[in-house]
Amino acid sequence: MAVKKSALACSVCGSRNYSKAITEGKHGSRLEVKKFCKYCKQHTLHKETK
Repeated sequence: MAVKKSALACSVCGSRNYSKAITEGKHGSRLEVKKFCKYCKQHTLHKETK
């Protein structure tokens, strides 16, 4: 299986702060993680983008 890079974007300001290596295959929904955003200066929900 190939490994694909995906960015995690802040759901509040939309900045792409983190990147994640994801194996290609069937993985139903997009990843959602609560992480620290340096622009909002708080922990916010980050969603997987392409």
